[in-house]
Amino acid sequence: MEPMHRHEEDPERPHKPIETDYSKHQEDPGPSPQAVNEYDKNGAGPILKWIIPILVIALLIYWLIYR
Repeated sequence: MEPMHRHEEDPERPHKPIETDYSKHQEDPGPSPQAVNEYDKNGAGPILKWIIPILVIALLIYWLIYR
């Protein structure tokens, strides 16, 4: 049984560049272009920009009236 490899990133070290030649860096590849440039068409960001402020205002009104 092989020992578990623990992934640890050093925050001071720069990120690896996007991988363009996998066979050259097969032992230690960087991220693929698809992983870096993927378009997220179903992301939650736009809806959260509206829901969070509305919830904060509603909870603030509730707290001010019913406390």
